[in-house]
Amino acid sequence: MRAGRERTSRAACETMPRDWFRKTDKAISRIPAVFAGCAVADNNLKSLTRLFPIVGPYKWGIYSGFATFFVARFFEVGSYFAVSMGIDRINVMINDDAKPIDYSLTQIALLIVGCVLMRFVFVVHARRAIRRAGIHVSFDLRQKLYATVQRQGSDFFSRIGVGDIMTRAIQDISLIMRLVSHGLIQVVIMIYAPIFGLGAMLFKSPMLTLLILPLLPVLFIYAYNMAGAMARTSLAVQQNLSALSQHTQENLSGIRTIQAQAQEDNEIARFLVTNNAYADAFYDQARISSLMGAWTPFFASCAQLVILVYGGYLVLENQISVGDLVFFFACLNMLLQPIRMAGFFITTVQRAVVATDRLFEIFDAEPEIIDNPKPEVPALIRGEFELRHLNFTYPRSHRAALTDINLHIRAGESVAIVGRVGSGKSTLLKQFTRMVDTQAGQLFLDGHDIRDYPLAQLRSQIAQVLQDPFLFGEPLYHNISYDDPGRALDRIWDSADAAALRETITEFPAQMETVVGERGVTLSGGQKQRTTLARGLIRNAPVLILDDCFSSVDTETEEHILGRLKALRANMTTILVSHRVSTLRHADRIIVLDDGRIVEIGTHEELMRKDGIYAELERVQTQGGASHSSKGVAELDD
Repeated sequence: MRAGRERTSRAACETMPRDWFRKTDKAISRIPAVFAGCAVADNNLKSLTRLFPIVGPYKWGIYSGFATFFVARFFEVGSYFAVSMGIDRINVMINDDAKPIDYSLTQIALLIVGCVLMRFVFVVHARRAIRRAGIHVSFDLRQKLYATVQRQGSDFFSRIGVGDIMTRAIQDISLIMRLVSHGLIQVVIMIYAPIFGLGAMLFKSPMLTLLILPLLPVLFIYAYNMAGAMARTSLAVQQNLSALSQHTQENLSGIRTIQAQAQEDNEIARFLVTNNAYADAFYDQARISSLMGAWTPFFASCAQLVILVYGGYLVLENQISVGDLVFFFACLNMLLQPIRMAGFFITTVQRAVVATDRLFEIFDAEPEIIDNPKPEVPALIRGEFELRHLNFTYPRSHRAALTDINLHIRAGESVAIVGRVGSGKSTLLKQFTRMVDTQAGQLFLDGHDIRDYPLAQLRSQIAQVLQDPFLFGEPLYHNISYDDPGRALDRIWDSADAAALRETITEFPAQMETVVGERGVTLSGGQKQRTTLARGLIRNAPVLILDDCFSSVDTETEEHILGRLKALRANMTTILVSHRVSTLRHADRIIVLDDGRIVEIGTHEELMRKDGIYAELERVQTQGGASHSSKGVAELDD
């Protein structure tokens, strides 16, 4: 396998560790360490108890499966008993014994068929009931995970990447579903089979049964010690799979940048390192699983050898019949069935433990924005904002993003915000929709603390067009009318016209039905910005926030959009960020930020008379010159 990967990319594979298969030489030498014992913490099954509230609604289906499995075991033992009767009946016929015959071969055959059919019916019902519960559990976990992620903020996604979340949503939940659907069935087998098998064996020959019991503690000690090693390797596999998914997702998202920079070979080499780490972890898990799969049949064979030797002796001494010995072997198979599946069961449980811990790491994450609305807030927002000494610092940052912001925005007013890179413009906009958490008593909306509003109301009545235009891989009309797909097509065309997008759409063969591809890959930067602008305008919200959404639009188109915007939103609040003076001068007031503080505020004419940062920016853009009085003015673009 290693040689094949080297042939795939010889240059990239030079970074691969050279000991890929050397680990196989060490496998035997590490066996004693496996038996030496593992920390109990590695085999902590308490994590699975956290699944009880999720499994609870489907407990009766599981109980039903347990009950029918119990009945199925009666018929299974009955079929073995009928087979032993048939063997003894045939033995009597062959030896012409004069023993009385209670049942004919026909009756015995019908009994066997009846037992097998009844066992089939009950087993099918039991497996369907338990596996249905597993499917429901996985469905609920996936819904819970998706709902939890939807309410998280930027700090959460800085800790857990999108690729990692996708791995947990698919792979980890599948492992838990496997535990419920298959693991519970294995539990039933591991409980019922020894009970029925051991009971029947004791009934036939207590002495013969006692000879194989010493093997059971050996098996338990072996399985217990192997469980810890399996837990560690399972965790390593899941972590490396998450890293692999994260690497793949980021790489494919930036594939155009990679190709533009001619970094394909370097990325292949980097991916090979990540892929190799996952393969190494998976190899370790497979090695331990293989050891378990090899040793458990050995224990089973030892028990069968004891039965064969001593049971054969009892047959020769006429203490038991041939049918009894065959019945004993069949029951022994039931008793040893848990031994054969012990390795698979331990693997299933330990991987589910790891998966559960990883899922609840997300479930336990507190939302960064706490939604605790008050009933006294108005149902309709007018759009009047008041900021009182507002301060904000991002988590794990020692530098304040906003400092002592005092600002009053009247309802129906248009306000523009400008400032250097990192001056806090986008951070300030996030305060208005609580995309970041605002401290109590610092930001008021229509006279009420913004924290008192329900988040759903706040974000549905404040339309925000983000700086990075994101489009779904859906038709244009779906992207424009994303919040309400049932809107009339005329309204969608009107919003497209307001965003100067109508002419562009009519050039497409499918027009509004045009599928824009993932993240709008088929559209230019300006077309994507205008599409997201149309998505914001169609909502006709009381407050519209535009975060530098004209940066990829030419000035002529921008003037057209601003003219329509002013007409459409004459009496509604509009807050926009831009680095173009041609955009800023249309606002009623302009706010200049610098290092997280408001340094200038006023109309275009007032700021020009102040001859400060804004005036310098106007001169740079209109005259193409630069000034020594405003350092870094050219860096105003966000």
